[in-house]
Amino acid sequence: MKEIDEKEAERHKAKMAKRKAVQDAEVAEKTVTEKGLLIVNTGPGKGKTTAAFGLALRMLGYGKRVGVVQFVKGAWHTGEKDAFATFGDRMVWHTMGEGFTWETQDIKRDITAAEAAWAKAVELISDPSISLVVLDELNIALRYDYLDLDSVVATLKNRREGLHVVVTGRNAKPALIEAADLVTEMGSVKHHFSAGVKAQQGIEF
Repeated sequence: MKEIDEKEAERHKAKMAKRKAVQDAEVAEKTVTEKGLLIVNTGPGKGKTTAAFGLALRMLGYGKRVGVVQFVKGAWHTGEKDAFATFGDRMVWHTMGEGFTWETQDIKRDITAAEAAWAKAVELISDPSISLVVLDELNIALRYDYLDLDSVVATLKNRREGLHVVVTGRNAKPALIEAADLVTEMGSVKHHFSAGVKAQQGIEF
């Protein structure tokens, strides 16, 4: 362990005291104690869905109910689906995608799947027993115009009070970003896929 002399320790203590005062003052300015949030995880980096499921786990940990609708993913079996199944009816899971659009190569089929997934999403958003709804890869459906953007954004903006919604996927539309309370853009600094490493169980699915 690095040796710390008394003067250095005192300087650190004084610095942290000032920082705490600033942090406490900033927190004291906030007046809204609870608000249902519209959260968007976007960007080219890995981890958008993983972050959303982290929130889902946190919500389940407090005894809340969570709903998930997967808009594009569907071809792969995933470990998280199995893990969340252990929570019983507190996790409502709907995998309604048929794979990425370059796999289906059928725009009518993709639109039909997206519309069915959105109908299920609206159902979950309207369910007062659910505290968090994860709309996984909704951004992809919006990017390819499988759904009406204005209608989707209006529904999300007018969601019932107290409901948290997380939308994932690359290339989030500006209108959705504008409507959101929290937007995180995940950058791609380095990815093992570029080095020839295929998707792995427990990491990608």
